[in-house]
Amino acid sequence: MMSQVLVRDVDSVILEKLKRRARKNHRSLEAELRLVLEQAATDDQDEENDIQATLERVQAMFAGRRLSDSTELLREDRER
Repeated sequence: MMSQVLVRDVDSVILEKLKRRARKNHRSLEAELRLVLEQAATDDQDEENDIQATLERVQAMFAGRRLSDSTELLREDRER
């Protein structure tokens, strides 16, 4: 099932730019807007995947390492 979205109060300059973009790409405004929304949703998913991949890389870099407790260093720094 497809849903519908109504967007109100779109700036006329933005709307004209979107119409030009649609004409340039030989699409209707509606088809162009669907594509823009699809790309925006995909970009967000790609960004989440990138963050997850970075986290996994950093975890792998430190896997098996024992890191020192920084509590004493923090105390010393606060006492200055």
